[in-house]
Amino acid sequence: MSVEAALDYIKSHPEGALQSNLWKILEIDSRKCSRIVAKLLKENLITREGESVNGVRTYRLYYVESAHDRRFSPLLAQDFFEPCAGCIEECTPEHCVKLSEWIFSIVMGTAGDIEIAKAYPPSQI
Repeated sequence: MSVEAALDYIKSHPEGALQSNLWKILEIDSRKCSRIVAKLLKENLITREGESVNGVRTYRLYYVESAHDRRFSPLLAQDFFEPCAGCIEECTPEHCVKLSEWIFSIVMGTAGDIEIAKAYPPSQI
């Protein structure tokens, strides 16, 4: 359980998480934390860089995005899949309603704004 919790904590800190804080957050001893970190390093789920904080040597831990996670990133914008991926309709991008709605949702900031995008289709702008 601590391995998953450690990885979740490291993932939630894109700027890196200090190993000296990790064991305190997880409420485990530093030796167990070192074993967990070693396991995550061995599995290539994290990387670490040496750092000194207030004169104490520690490591900054970074989550390594896996190739599986990156595989879909070109198709995503703000966690929404690009609608042309897997689309079987034969249309041009300039006249595709689904693509226009997707672009408007990105420009407007959230998927909830698709309704606004429907009220103002690209042909009216």
